[in-house]
Amino acid sequence: MPVKSLECIFCQVAAHEKAAKIVYEDERCVVLQDINPKAPVHLLVIPRKHIVSLNDAMEGDKLLLGHMLTVVGQMARQHGIDSTGYRTVINTNAEAGQSVFHLHIHILGGRVLRWPPG
Repeated sequence: MPVKSLECIFCQVAAHEKAAKIVYEDERCVVLQDINPKAPVHLLVIPRKHIVSLNDAMEGDKLLLGHMLTVVGQMARQHGIDSTGYRTVINTNAEAGQSVFHLHIHILGGRVLRWPPG
């Protein structure tokens, strides 16, 4: 699995080759505002490493995936949705709604989120 895919828009965003509203970044991941938000807070947590989907995560990616989840909590606190509630979503493959084939976690909050989704 390559660390970066030249054709991937999220790899380009993580490398600052493509413009995005980045709200956080570290050596392992980048958090940006979704360009088509479905809630008042709609962020995407993307790993710098190119992983196509959750299906492609390997044993060696466990620390990265755990780090991404701790960043989710940090972003929820930073954006004031930790106490009211928020949803995390990982879409895997097209039928689940994955449109960018680079693993990412959606963080949605700032309004009542109904169930079931979709």
